[in-house]
Amino acid sequence: MQNDKLLIEKILAGDKIAFQSFVKEYQCLVTHIVFRMISNREDREDTCQEVFMKIYQNLSSFRSESKLSTWIAKIVYNTCLNYLEKRKLPLLDDLSFGEQAPESFSENNPRPDELTDERELTFLLQAEIEKIPVRFRTILTLYHLEGMSYNQIGEITGLPDGTVKSYLFRARRLLKERLLAKYQPEDLCH
Repeated sequence: MQNDKLLIEKILAGDKIAFQSFVKEYQCLVTHIVFRMISNREDREDTCQEVFMKIYQNLSSFRSESKLSTWIAKIVYNTCLNYLEKRKLPLLDDLSFGEQAPESFSENNPRPDELTDERELTFLLQAEIEKIPVRFRTILTLYHLEGMSYNQIGEITGLPDGTVKSYLFRARRLLKERLLAKYQPEDLCH
């Protein structure tokens, strides 16, 4: 907290090196959220830049009432929501969960017997995460990759803790269903 406060003071005083350090420190958080919410590669890059511009422009309004990472994640989340709303992209897929037909195997979707190492398993898991609704994958990312609490995720998304828990449960269940529809459990345990 103290380091963040000092870094913010330096940035607000015009220290460009401090801002570069800030970007480096929080780049992973920003990209995790943006990449889970936005599928178009060029739009991802533009959105990440837009997020850091918004952070820079609003840094003086940060009041330390929450963790800096939570404040940043909220800006990222809202920026992504605005992007999706402008393009009229669905926040939650209107598909009936579990009724999606399994995709055929291809170079981008390896057969279970080709899953020989952890990297391929990680690729498979990430590919399936990309196919679940954006709010679900965002909450999965915030909880599992960023280690945020239900309360922090609620602050970012504007959802009550109970809804966050429910979405996280539903996201895990949907991901499990998608994986088991394509692969045998023993193929997924490496």
